[in-house]
Amino acid sequence: MAEAPSAFTVDDLCNEQRIESLDLHPGGQRAVCALKSVQRADDDYQTHLWLLPLDGGPSNRLTFVPGKNTRPHWSPGGDRIAFLSDRHGGPKQVYLMPADGGEARQITRFAGTVVDLAWRPDGRQLALVCAVNVDPDQRVDGTREVDLQRPIASATAPEVVWRLPYKMDGSGYVLGARLQVVLLDIESQAATPLTRGDYDVGHLAWSRDGRRLAYTRGREDERESHCTDVWMLDLDGPVQPFPEARRLTTTVATASWPAFSPDGSTIAFMGAENGGDAIMRLWAVDVASGTTRRVADEDVELFSNALFWDADGRRLRAVQAWRGVQRIVSIQVDSGEVTPLVEPPAGQVSAMAVGEVIAYVEEGMDHPIEAHRCDLDGGQARRISDFNGWWRQRPALKLERRRFEVPDGEGGTESIEGWLLLREGDASPRRLLVDVHGGPASYVALQFPTAPYWQVLASQGWAILALNAVGSASYGRRFSERLRKCWGKLDLPQYRAAIAALRREGLVDERVAIAGSSYGGYFSAYATGNCEDFRVSVVSAPVGNLETHYGTSDSGYYADPFSMEGKPEANRELMIELSPMAHIGRGRTPTLFLQGKDDERCPKCQSEEMFVKLKRSGTPSEMVLYPGGDHHTLGQGRPSHRLDGHARIVDWLNRWVEVPLPAGAEHKR
Repeated sequence: MAEAPSAFTVDDLCNEQRIESLDLHPGGQRAVCALKSVQRADDDYQTHLWLLPLDGGPSNRLTFVPGKNTRPHWSPGGDRIAFLSDRHGGPKQVYLMPADGGEARQITRFAGTVVDLAWRPDGRQLALVCAVNVDPDQRVDGTREVDLQRPIASATAPEVVWRLPYKMDGSGYVLGARLQVVLLDIESQAATPLTRGDYDVGHLAWSRDGRRLAYTRGREDERESHCTDVWMLDLDGPVQPFPEARRLTTTVATASWPAFSPDGSTIAFMGAENGGDAIMRLWAVDVASGTTRRVADEDVELFSNALFWDADGRRLRAVQAWRGVQRIVSIQVDSGEVTPLVEPPAGQVSAMAVGEVIAYVEEGMDHPIEAHRCDLDGGQARRISDFNGWWRQRPALKLERRRFEVPDGEGGTESIEGWLLLREGDASPRRLLVDVHGGPASYVALQFPTAPYWQVLASQGWAILALNAVGSASYGRRFSERLRKCWGKLDLPQYRAAIAALRREGLVDERVAIAGSSYGGYFSAYATGNCEDFRVSVVSAPVGNLETHYGTSDSGYYADPFSMEGKPEANRELMIELSPMAHIGRGRTPTLFLQGKDDERCPKCQSEEMFVKLKRSGTPSEMVLYPGGDHHTLGQGRPSHRLDGHARIVDWLNRWVEVPLPAGAEHKR
């Protein structure tokens, strides 16, 4: 008799093996990937490289020295793999290993970390993005001197702040270092710095002849220092430090992922026109003239990943965000025509590499993350890894796409989509968790590590509803931008209508909970202050007060004006009206606040203000702060913090969802 499946538990987040990046061998017969796993005893992670045969044969582990081994890239000849590792302690450096495995050789020993690398097509050099330590007391002058051996400042050194941005979530204070381009000769290990200045470099791309290097970098104008453009270096001949660079783009605010066409005449890239806009679209810039144009319709939205040209330079392969999934598409450069190649019905492609075939990573909430391959036209798709076989020992869960007719905020109705996760065969009506995605210009993330409590609760008989309500990305520009200046006001009626529809269906009853992180945390707090639909709430890493968020967040000073169409001094009344802080004191919904203590995106004061106000009003509430935790603590933080947080979510929801709200609560309806 087959053994009965065991229910999902929060501990399963320690079982997940997560594919973080992959690259294809030039011959097209195998791929290499970086696989991240939890090391529970160390309360940390390790990442190792694995070789994946594309015919579906057994995977082969390539690295064994403990550490984080990441960003693997085959050499152009396919005989070596370059990667980054912190295996010897200190910041990540560049290592080389034979293609079939063996002893890896360290080839950089810089004082700062190396964050990315790209092989020059001749295989003799690597372009690197390196952190260069600088003296912030010298302001701009301190960024002109590039010393790859300059030691990092003491953790107790004063942090001089003289421009924006000065901090970044996950990194903290950032003015003590800059990310610059360095050219590394493989044989001699000589390092030549190519860029310097008061900016950070992002993504790299070589032309096919190896004579030009494109990269993205920030602007030096303090008013626009959060914006990025495509720049280019001509490197034909002997390379000297700091060659003259040419700026190619000026009209796209957040350029990323440049990719040269085969003939080198055009660079494709993705980005948004406004620095506060989170939605990426496809662009192309003519190398000779600098003329930039949008490729494809403005409703074609891309997921952050490398772009790949066809051999004839007529089409690009990309990962598109489309109706709540991430699919692989081919885009005609001249006409913008989009052709789907790989379209998961209830999943998301999170990484892709293209050569003779396509290798990609895909995942969902009813199936685990794994690597796959397909032909260039999307045919012959099959899975090529089995890192998460433990998932088959859990009960089968059903994830289905649902449509709901909801108010459009303009006197009519519209149809929106969402996902419903449940275990088939359980009795109805069920308890319902409404889970709200971040952004808001994002969409439901179908990723196990961000919300393992979905599977745990579904295993316990709950239904989980996650909507892509108005404001969500992947449904076109107008749908996402309609929520600007209307946070909460426009989307709350849509959530309430969807809940009512599930009740009419008999699937759920009055036992309804709400949870969310970032914008989801904002919305959860806003909702419980403005209606009585939810018996229990979990608010994680929220925006609670738009006025204070503007000045305390690493991105609030440019993201909030985009969302609110005005700064606090120009739109103060609206920011107060839309802030959960103005409403949450009226609520009686038991609320759990979860907050990374070092969150720079939505700082802890955003949770603290609301917790104090709710606590003083007499509503059951608790707050948990995670020391060292950033904005993504529950999904990417210390394993012990993630285990604690998700366990608290499950316990809090189960504890309070059976308890009706007390009578006499005063809410707006």
